[in-house]
Amino acid sequence: MLLNFFHSVKNAGIPVSTKELLVLLEALQRGLAFASVDEFYLLSRTVMVKDEKYYDRFDKIFGAYFESIDSIDNLLSALIPEDWIRAEFSKTLTEEERKKIETLGGLEALIKTFKERLEEQKKRHQGGNRWIGTGGTSPFGNSGEHPEGIRVGGESRNKTAVKVWEKRQFRNLDDDVEIGTRNIKMALRKLRKFARSGAADELDLKGTIKSTAENAGLLDIKMVPERHNAIKVLIFFDVGGSMDPYIELCEELFSACRSEFKHLEYFYFHNCVYESVWKDNLRRGSESISTMDILHKYSRDYRVVFVGDASMSPYEVLSPFGSVEHMNEEAGIVWLQRILDSFDKSIWLNPIDQRYWGYTQSIKVINQALEQHMYSLTLEGLEQSIRYLSR
Repeated sequence: MLLNFFHSVKNAGIPVSTKELLVLLEALQRGLAFASVDEFYLLSRTVMVKDEKYYDRFDKIFGAYFESIDSIDNLLSALIPEDWIRAEFSKTLTEEERKKIETLGGLEALIKTFKERLEEQKKRHQGGNRWIGTGGTSPFGNSGEHPEGIRVGGESRNKTAVKVWEKRQFRNLDDDVEIGTRNIKMALRKLRKFARSGAADELDLKGTIKSTAENAGLLDIKMVPERHNAIKVLIFFDVGGSMDPYIELCEELFSACRSEFKHLEYFYFHNCVYESVWKDNLRRGSESISTMDILHKYSRDYRVVFVGDASMSPYEVLSPFGSVEHMNEEAGIVWLQRILDSFDKSIWLNPIDQRYWGYTQSIKVINQALEQHMYSLTLEGLEQSIRYLSR
């Protein structure tokens, strides 16, 4: 199986050799990827990809290849004893049992309790209802059942965690994607407004012909100011988590925007905007950009476009320290409102079907903040949003 994966990577134009394959095999035999797809992904990318410019290409090959097979369990089980990776508890609760599980009384109480348990716990736990562990009903850990909690490691199953205690890696959107962007480009062109400004350095052909004719055939050259694309756009992309299924759609939008707008600045955020955003997902921890600096740098006439599903725990929008990834001192809605107040017009493009917006509290809150200027990320929704931005 690894041999086929190796050939897939090589055929994609990523420079790899037999040496990288042998190093990967040796790393697996030494247990560097321990029964985890995520660990195997990081290990294989570290071994096979020597240049960051191939990361996106490798991600696509990895996802496409391992989606075509059930899992990589066969590979890992050949290297790791079965009893090491066999789950000791596999607990599925009935609806009645789920109703008996109560929340801890809000985000602050949840964080306080988590800190207390972290200090008290001395060993690994599974299947319990109190400690940080796996497969139980405790609000702390992973692979269990609880209406709201803090996920520590593992993978998202029920999407009820209000915080995630792990380092998460997101990838940048590819702005060179061209497939499927033609219709988006045609819609965006309706937003382009041209203003005559600058030095008179462009030939006015019609004016020159008319003036020459009126001047008895003597050449009378007329010049006009060069035409510049006057529309200016700030676009903020939500990346990671629930936005992963919409990566291709966002890449098409990003690619179309880059080709249509001369004055375009883009930034990334996760779930909700806070005190900082970033331009490179690989360096978001070390090279973040202050949101306040953005508000001071760009003029009010920039059009602001948010792209995201706006689907998250209400805490992430409404509460201090509500972010799933860091301890934000001010609520996300505070930072969102600052952006809206700093620019003349802002919209939010949502890839989720509009019929389901009413079922998610965070979508309703954000849409209200934007005065109902949230639109579906469809051609129809894009045209509606452009009509608003063009007014």
